[in-house]
Amino acid sequence: MLTPYRRHSPKCPHGPKGRACRNCKCPIWADGVVGNREIRVSLKTRDWNEASRKILRMDAEGRTGGRVLLAIAWDSFLADLEAQGVTPGTVKKYKLLRKRLEAYADRQRIVYVADCSLDLLTNFRVTWKYGPRTAAKHIERLRAFFRFCTDRLWIESNPAVSLRAPKVTLCPTLPLSREEWERLVLACDAYEVAAGPAGFANSQRLRTLIRVMRYAGLRISDAVNLSVSRITDDKLFLYTQKTGTPVYTVLPPFVVTALAATPRITRKLYFWSGHGELETATKDWQGRIRKLFDLAGVDKGANFLVSHRFRDTFAVELLLAGVPLERVSILLGHSSVKVTERHYAPWVQKRQQQLEADLRSMWANEQTGTNQVQSKNARPN
Repeated sequence: MLTPYRRHSPKCPHGPKGRACRNCKCPIWADGVVGNREIRVSLKTRDWNEASRKILRMDAEGRTGGRVLLAIAWDSFLADLEAQGVTPGTVKKYKLLRKRLEAYADRQRIVYVADCSLDLLTNFRVTWKYGPRTAAKHIERLRAFFRFCTDRLWIESNPAVSLRAPKVTLCPTLPLSREEWERLVLACDAYEVAAGPAGFANSQRLRTLIRVMRYAGLRISDAVNLSVSRITDDKLFLYTQKTGTPVYTVLPPFVVTALAATPRITRKLYFWSGHGELETATKDWQGRIRKLFDLAGVDKGANFLVSHRFRDTFAVELLLAGVPLERVSILLGHSSVKVTERHYAPWVQKRQQQLEADLRSMWANEQTGTNQVQSKNARPN
């Protein structure tokens, strides 16, 4: 039997009154046993009557052999992701997958998670119109969901394990050339004219934003969310490693000066008000950067996320300067060196070519010295 309760928000004045409070609009959840399984799920409503109807339906369906509904399995899985502290962006991708899988299962008259067979998932994948990389990510998420169900003995085995992921061909990164970078910086002046009344302040912010991404290697979302507290002198705090050690990068003096002169959106944040969704603010800045590329006449390439080219430029310049790959990986915040190597393999090969050229030069100099010694020794006394 399931029991409904209000899951009060921290600001709700009725929170201390307990679960049974009905005088607020906090979300309604339910916990208890359905089909011999203990669950705790969101009922996706704030109306107590609607919550009661959902509980009656869930109890009735849960008595049919103890099988778990696909919707209930997804509710539990998403609640578990949020409890783990998974980022909202990742949770949103799982929710999109859920919506599409449930819509397809509904057309096939599938309501229980145990009825989701390999054939069903294979036919579900046929309906996708994604590229290889996106399809591979969707298969990874399907496997994670059904692994969650398998661990709880809702199904005997994971049907998504046997789904073959498409072959993904990684496109080489597209760092900016020096000439392209200079054109982008100069185009900020043209952006001021094209941006209208707020053009002056926004062009200053845009010029500083691309410099921060270029010389700190930040993702655009991290750059947009940049706060004053993360900067100490010429050091920018990046993140804290699992060992508890903070990771900093050092900014060039002209970037530090630009940050100090840039009109901030708020007292604490440079490029965002802090209100609303960070994702929305990030998309706004992405649109401004795409417009900047057009004004500068720089090719945006096939990648819709042109802002990532600044991060690529940061990484490639470090690699070509001889900075060890593991150090570049730390600055980029990658989970392992293999991730860095996979994305920047062409430039790792370039470093190998530089090494070979250095060795040939050294051997040539050594051979010249040897020849000179031999020639000197061969002269008659």
